[in-house]
Amino acid sequence: MAGISIELLLASLMVAATPILLAAIGELVVEKAGVLNLGVEGMMITGAICGFAVAVETGSPTLGFAGAALGGAALSVIFAVLTQLLLSNHVATGLALTLFGLGFSALIGQGYVGVKPPSTPQINLGVLSDIPFLGPVLLSHDLMVYLGLALVAAVWAVLKFTRTGLILRAIGESHDAAHALGYKVVRLRFLAILFGGASAGLGGAYLSLVRVPQWTEGMTAGAGWIALALVVFGAWKPWRVLLGAYLFGGVSVLQLNLQAAGLKVPVELLSMSPYLITILVLVIMSADKRRAALNAPAALGRVFHATT
Repeated sequence: MAGISIELLLASLMVAATPILLAAIGELVVEKAGVLNLGVEGMMITGAICGFAVAVETGSPTLGFAGAALGGAALSVIFAVLTQLLLSNHVATGLALTLFGLGFSALIGQGYVGVKPPSTPQINLGVLSDIPFLGPVLLSHDLMVYLGLALVAAVWAVLKFTRTGLILRAIGESHDAAHALGYKVVRLRFLAILFGGASAGLGGAYLSLVRVPQWTEGMTAGAGWIALALVVFGAWKPWRVLLGAYLFGGVSVLQLNLQAAGLKVPVELLSMSPYLITILVLVIMSADKRRAALNAPAALGRVFHATT
């Protein structure tokens, strides 16, 4: 449509995809270790309020993001203790974690409604940012956008080329065999869960400090569940998760632009279109059950009982 700028659309796409990408890449590492954490939404919303509160109180967005990572990681510790030490069910514990995170964030966020956080500066790349089309689309964002891309590359490299990645994948495929070989299954899963929690916290803070710079109760609005879906969509592969995040971000931004352009379609239908398209893509990808089963870690969601 004439009222939509492709340049602005693509630049906004990267911003819209970043919070989901950060949460999804953290969850990918958790699931590669054989742990299914459905508490991503709770960790994201906790990170959103922790990051917002720290940024407002200190005046520093950088400290805000650090506080968000700590907040998300702290909530993930609860999940790790319950599932890895007390051997509780992964699914039930994750759902409880989400409910706890939503309630806890609403409680501590009461005093921050209507407060404006300090702005997160964009990286100044000088003349590079002035390159037509390429500059505004790729080279005029804040540090967290590039951190998300760097995390995808780092996770891919670690899982594919390092001994740590090999051990993590081995634990996800068969924790009993990995334990028999002498690998510290619980310790490595603990660290993976902490990483996933910190990443989800960063994603939540990006929502409250950059994407929608304000605090409102329940502002993640299902972003954590979309992040979980993107791990499946990406077949547990980092670059495919990136593609899925950009697809969801693109649809989200497009529906906002279509509303602004006055498209004669009910607003409610446009608003739910990103979620509908995500579900549709997941259904299509899941049609081949054998292929989906091959990609999923074999020990995903199974409780580990150490025999020795």
